[in-house]
Amino acid sequence: MLGIDHPILCGGMQWITKADFVAEIGNGGGFGFITAESYEGPEELRRDLKRMRDLTDRPFGVNISMVPEIGNVRERTLRFCDVVCEEGVKFVETAGRNPAPILPQLKEAGIKVIHKLTSVRHAVSAQDQGVDAVTLVGYGSGGHVGLDNVASFVLIPLAVSQLEIPVIAGGGVADGKGFLGALAMGAEAVLMGTAFLTSRESPIHAKVKERMIQSKETDTALIMRSIRNPARCLKNKLADEVLEMENRGTTLKEILTKVSGALGRIAYDVGDPDMAAIGCGQVVGLINEVKPVRRVIEDILTEAEALLDRLNRMKA
Repeated sequence: MLGIDHPILCGGMQWITKADFVAEIGNGGGFGFITAESYEGPEELRRDLKRMRDLTDRPFGVNISMVPEIGNVRERTLRFCDVVCEEGVKFVETAGRNPAPILPQLKEAGIKVIHKLTSVRHAVSAQDQGVDAVTLVGYGSGGHVGLDNVASFVLIPLAVSQLEIPVIAGGGVADGKGFLGALAMGAEAVLMGTAFLTSRESPIHAKVKERMIQSKETDTALIMRSIRNPARCLKNKLADEVLEMENRGTTLKEILTKVSGALGRIAYDVGDPDMAAIGCGQVVGLINEVKPVRRVIEDILTEAEALLDRLNRMKA
């Protein structure tokens, strides 16, 4: 469907997955999504889409996150859709809300839509609405993990058994073991965030990468559960503050002052791993060095091949 060498995808990450980084992933044999919400507006996105043509001839997509409607967010999303269609983008990753309002426009433009979600029941609904594939995000993933608290080892085979469209396993993968395990459960591909976030070409500050490299699988926190929008992030000073606010009782407005995406952008630029909510999966405990993107992908494939040989020998 995607025309890629290896079924290894990088999910859309705000401020991170812009043209330069996504091109590196594509040139390394993977597939990435440019995140629309990383840009001031639609025309800035358009400029980066044009830039992609100078950086790579490999396939890529655009992430359109339908965040809760605050202010003119809905109009902003529709304008991003216009740019994506006008610029001939072939693949879109949707997330955050039901993609039904924008599906007709995307499908009319011949775009393949991959919807990212956290539950099988919503995946079945997305299939019925006409998406071309789904990414199922397990409980241990970074970012928004939904309310069902189901681990990937249960979520993926359940989804595969109930869906006819391709299933992508999101979260919990950073090496050949996770990659091969996801395929064994029936997934057609994996979607990684944390493993690419800590790569050499990732545009975040080296100090933030170093904090993540030093982190264990227990060094993440689930914030915003009190407002039924749980998100997994790096356990840091900001996360502790948000959890304290939630424990004593707080409002959405107060939480939003702490988890603003603008703070994340500053933290990534200046190298302060404590000032913002930094999306991070439990898989961070498996990552112990900063690698080039190409090596991230190559190491996964090499390890998976060796593991497959081992399994075949066990059968013999």
